Amino acid sequence: MTRGHRRFAVLASIPLAALLLLLVAGPYLAAWQLQTRIEAALGPRATLGGISIGWSGSVELRELRIQAAPGWPAEDELRANRVHIRPDLRSLLGGPWRIASVSVEGGFVSAQRGRDGRLRLLPALLDERAGRAQAPSEDPTPVPAIEIDEISIIDGGLAFFDHSVRRPALQLRIEQLAAKLGPLSLPALDDAVQIELGGVFKGPQRDGRIEIKGLYTPSSHDADLRARFSDVDLLALQPYLLKVAEAGVRRGTLDLVVHATVVGERLRAPGTLTLTNLELASGGPLATFAGVPRQAVLAAMTRDGRLEVRFTLEGRLDDPAFSLNENLATKLASGLAETLGVSVSGVVKGLGGLVKGLFGR
Repeated sequence: MTRGHRRFAVLASIPLAALLLLLVAGPYLAAWQLQTRIEAALGPRATLGGISIGWSGSVELRELRIQAAPGWPAEDELRANRVHIRPDLRSLLGGPWRIASVSVEGGFVSAQRGRDGRLRLLPALLDERAGRAQAPSEDPTPVPAIEIDEISIIDGGLAFFDHSVRRPALQLRIEQLAAKLGPLSLPALDDAVQIELGGVFKGPQRDGRIEIKGLYTPSSHDADLRARFSDVDLLALQPYLLKVAEAGVRRGTLDLVVHATVVGERLRAPGTLTLTNLELASGGPLATFAGVPRQAVLAAMTRDGRLEVRFTLEGRLDDPAFSLNENLATKLASGLAETLGVSVSGVVKGLGGLVKGLFGR
């Protein structure tokens, strides 16, 4: 081989070597970039037990924990035994960093609803990132853009603390949680997210099921969601149905189907609630359940052990005067009265007559 031929062979091998280097090192380069972005996204309150990189560029996080800030009702915002992250290698070509999938095993998430009705979930990831994105001049550190195609949760748990119904907050728990959601565009969160989840709804006396499917846009709160509660322990949800002075529940189950849509902060949610085997605590002659005389409710239940109520929740979520809890209680009272064939005015008159009778007038 002549000197010129050798030189040509060397020059020709450079692109091939570069291609081989990209094929071998590309996944590690993608994983290194992803690790850097993960650490930036998780924030200062996050800790990791370990991180490993696979041959395909995938990343596995072990013993992930995001500790809650002071004032949060749970010790952690998020915990997970393992998190598997598979990047989209096309991100190496430029543009926002894309993640093909995130799979969470043995995860736990806590969420809370404030007295003002505002729902907060993973504030370390969502609230703080959104705040930095909206006020870049106050923080010179750029917020990395990340697009996630799908997040799946396997055998997870959720603790929901609702401060809007009582103090201390009502705690609801979902276990054996399986969920899929995506896509997510961080930090903007301005795309509709497809949500599908199901799990075991824990109760004091028995466990039920919960299923939620539909679309939700975090930035605008627009939603089209269908929820189903099946065979849920009524004791767990009675704060949403009863006023403080009303008779409590000894036992019973609840089935609920609701289709909620939110457009431009306006909520419309028709639904059907079914009570089965309801047993109320003893009360006086004026005792009520969901705004309806207790005896009338029990009389209806004794016929077939079931009582079905249809309702529609409507109102603007950004209206300070609109309370979802009060709206639900009012709608259920009206629906119960209609189901039992008793008008609301008739209930009021009946109670007035009862009071007069008690005092002999």
